[in-house]
Amino acid sequence: MGQIQGVTVYNYTLFNNNGMAISIMNYGATINSIKIPDKTGNTTEICCGFDTLEGYFTEAYRTNAPYFGGTVGRYCSQIKDARFTLKGKEYILNRNCGENNLHGGKSGFDKKIWEVSTFEDEDSVRLECSFLSEDMEEGFPGNVAVRATFLLNNDNELRIDYWALSDKDTPFTITNHSYFNLSGFTRSIENHSVQIASDKKQVWDSTGAATGEIISVAASFDDLRHPKIIKEVQEAMKDGFEHYYLFDEKGLELGSVAKITDNSSGRSLEVATTEPGMLFYTGKYTSDDLRRESGQQYGKFMGFCCETHRYPNGPNILSAQSILSAGEDFNSTTVFKFKW
Repeated sequence: MGQIQGVTVYNYTLFNNNGMAISIMNYGATINSIKIPDKTGNTTEICCGFDTLEGYFTEAYRTNAPYFGGTVGRYCSQIKDARFTLKGKEYILNRNCGENNLHGGKSGFDKKIWEVSTFEDEDSVRLECSFLSEDMEEGFPGNVAVRATFLLNNDNELRIDYWALSDKDTPFTITNHSYFNLSGFTRSIENHSVQIASDKKQVWDSTGAATGEIISVAASFDDLRHPKIIKEVQEAMKDGFEHYYLFDEKGLELGSVAKITDNSSGRSLEVATTEPGMLFYTGKYTSDDLRRESGQQYGKFMGFCCETHRYPNGPNILSAQSILSAGEDFNSTTVFKFKW
């Protein structure tokens, strides 16, 4: 696709037997394309991204910073005041979202060149991406070996397995930041229906950082335990979704947590994860100036994210569940299952 500081960026495409094609760059372990059929057999793009490397370096993209398809870390979402205390020592992180640290900082995992290996089995293909996040990178302690494995099978599942190992205790959580539009961008995602198996969410302050308070959404507009049309809920809330829903009952076991459906195309996406929560985001901050080279239009409410990861601002409010201990394996799995 091009070069970054003399390093070549490659694009890898995984195919299955049912017409699915998923493309992933070694820059940021970034998903830049997902093409699947609809109910009539017409295959179209359903993922925000660009066909060229240059698309990720335009002024419009850098200013808006939507993280299209990137593998996000060393810590997802916002850490309040870009600081935390661990074992009595305060660590100061890079600020890249007002006074807060967002998605790992100014040069998080989504901006690294990952090493790639490819594998093929009888019923699946997979791409293994890895790199070393160095001690004090963006202010985080510990040398952390990281691996993200993308597997596409003939059950139309994209399975992402994450692994990490640190030589020091460090905050750690990782996710993929893909934006989906199951209509193939023929219309906004407000016409999709959404169901999320949770009755509680985090409370965030005015800066977008979690306060530590968790509230019930039972019987509220944003109670999505039964399917609702996104537009109807957003109109009732007078805002788009940027909700971190919690799955306490599930624990850290792999379980189904969400289903999003577009009746016009017949496509649906089911999400299963081992993570204790998911940030459901409907792209309310995405710039209307962004589009694929083919003309595919992005912008506000043109894509939704299902960011499965540990607790936003976790190092400051839930440190025991947000810290990767030295020498301890981090393992996490999220499965996106597509139907049409």
